[in-house]
Amino acid sequence: MSSLSVRNLSKRFGTVEVLKGIDLEAETGEFIVLVGPSGCGKSTLLAMIAGLETISSGDIVIGGRIVNQVAPKDRDIAMVFQSYALYPTMTVRQNITFGMESRGVPKAEQKQAVDRVTQLLHIAELLDRKPSQLSGGQRQRVAMGRALVRDPALFLFDEPLSNLDAKLRVEMRTEIKKLYQRIEKTTVYVTHDQVEAMTLASRIAVMHHGRLQQFAEPRSVYERPANMFVAGFMGSPAMNFLPAEIVAADGRPGIALANGTGATILKLPAERAAVAGNPGRRVVFGVRPEHLTHHDPTRTRRDVGLIEAPVEVVEPTGSETIVIVRLGEREVTARFEPDQAPTVGEKVTLAIDMAKVCLFDPQSERLI
Repeated sequence: MSSLSVRNLSKRFGTVEVLKGIDLEAETGEFIVLVGPSGCGKSTLLAMIAGLETISSGDIVIGGRIVNQVAPKDRDIAMVFQSYALYPTMTVRQNITFGMESRGVPKAEQKQAVDRVTQLLHIAELLDRKPSQLSGGQRQRVAMGRALVRDPALFLFDEPLSNLDAKLRVEMRTEIKKLYQRIEKTTVYVTHDQVEAMTLASRIAVMHHGRLQQFAEPRSVYERPANMFVAGFMGSPAMNFLPAEIVAADGRPGIALANGTGATILKLPAERAAVAGNPGRRVVFGVRPEHLTHHDPTRTRRDVGLIEAPVEVVEPTGSETIVIVRLGEREVTARFEPDQAPTVGEKVTLAIDMAKVCLFDPQSERLI
């Protein structure tokens, strides 16, 4: 197994800079997920690691070796593409062994490798079929099998599940997680799906406009996003953002939120109050929908702020109910248990978990 290091990496197409000084370190055996909206540069970065795109500046180091000028075939990598890239006229067995045949691997070793990966991926019964006879999930397993027989230092996945339907995506995501737990190979995985990123990654690299916004463990990215872009991109429904002001509340900093008829004062927990700043400071108050929910007066909880708001939309989803309320001029998303769901037009009291809120600087948009 090998580590991966991306150092001050940039990529330009003519005068357009699509990657801007990317620094990324993947330790041996880590599962790194590159996530971000379309056009953020994540697939370009993966192609550069694979050697399929040239480097404008910076270095890529695999297993301690700078590979900037090394051909893709000599980088000891295996790549799984979004389009599967299977040879339609070959059987599954031939697709899996094609690379080994090209490298002159003895037949006995080929058979051992095929037996190993078909057991891992549960595709032994498909070996004599052609790609046209396979489902989308089966084709993706074959594409992964072709990569696995190489036993490379580094696995690269370029949005491998984007062509599958929702149910199959969930199943294949679980299979990829199981596979990684068995082989524990250094892996770089590209997706625009935040759920895939959260469930698969050892660490997540969030990208936007060619820059790395945050590189951290999934829990850190979700609970302590580096800036408003990361906070808004990770999570569904997205984090609520509300203009607010730091005020004095019982001798310590609190938050004043406009509620349409004035302002509601919310006390900040000690750890948040320590970084909030002086009274009068303008901030952006960020709270995720799951931390904004039905107030149960029979339950006593620490660090809970209360606010009243009228209900505008109720969206039952089965396991939970999404509720849109209005605070001042803004719509705010909350999450309710199904049996606690309000009705449209009702005025509800919402409980805000103040220990989970985020405060952002309105100018830099960075987490305070």
